[in-house]
Amino acid sequence: MFRVPRRFMLTYTIIAMNVAVYVLTSIWGGSLTTGDLPLEFLGQVNYHIIYDGWYWQLFTSIFVHADVVHLFGNMFSLFIFGLRAEEMFDAKEYLLIYFASGLAGNLLTLLMGPKMFSVGASGAIFGVFGAVIIYIRRETGQSIIGALLFAFFLLLLNTGYQVNVLAHLGGLVAGLVIGYLLATTRRKTAANYNYTISYAR
Repeated sequence: MFRVPRRFMLTYTIIAMNVAVYVLTSIWGGSLTTGDLPLEFLGQVNYHIIYDGWYWQLFTSIFVHADVVHLFGNMFSLFIFGLRAEEMFDAKEYLLIYFASGLAGNLLTLLMGPKMFSVGASGAIFGVFGAVIIYIRRETGQSIIGALLFAFFLLLLNTGYQVNVLAHLGGLVAGLVIGYLLATTRRKTAANYNYTISYAR
């Protein structure tokens, strides 16, 4: 009988949560797309956050998607980068990267003023992507310049009409920083451990 590896359950769980939220918001809105009411209540409406104190939107909007195409694109990217991230980070680190990146992207989106409206997990996913590529380069002792150039090249490829570039940028930067710090910390820990072992001999 086929069993899903436990180390990959977290990515599948997050994908399932996004799909479940989409189904619920579609039912709530009464159509195959997410209706105006759930979008206004659960999406990031800067006006409501700034003037009405609807701060929960900074988190709930990470799980809300406008339509099936939007949902599929984000979940496909999360599937690719999320499974890779689970090979490098434990569950707490993974969740930190995901939610901190999503929050960073949404906070940066606030700079676009009260008329801005945004939904989607792309900021969080960009963060996971950034953490993965910077971690690999740092962990192997390679220059991080190539990773940074590749990350921002991908960012440029994902610009266009109705694309929240600030959310992508905020998430990417947060992921790069967290991934770099985790790799640096682990390298120092490994170096100290090796020194201790050599000294003990």
